[in-house]
Amino acid sequence: VQLQACGGGVVQAGESMRLSCAASGRTLRGVAVAWFRQAPGKEREFVAASSRTGSGPYYSDDVKGRFTMSRDNAKSTVYLQLNSLKPEDTAVYYCTAGASVITSSLSNENAYAYWGQGTLVTVSS
Repeated sequence: VQLQACGGGVVQAGESMRLSCAASGRTLRGVAVAWFRQAPGKEREFVAASSRTGSGPYYSDDVKGRFTMSRDNAKSTVYLQLNSLKPEDTAVYYCTAGASVITSSLSNENAYAYWGQGTLVTVSS
């Protein structure tokens, strides 16, 4: 599976942005998909995920209520809507997928087999 994330850029605090991640090589049906992010000087962290069976999405506490993840299996595309952005949301955002990820491991980056190249989101104050 190849993943291509896009949609990043520079926005002001409080604004919105939508990221998308297109998969090629196989369908996303039956595959867990997730978004992680890595801020400058920090470790990569979980943002949101949807399980193989389509349960969720599940969100980190930092983004719950502001970010919305969705998936379109027919288009093999995953989206992340980012609202009410804050400067601390500045990071490289990665989409990832895995066919063997169990629900309890959705927030574990080591559970995923396929990663996109990342797209940079910069939120200015």
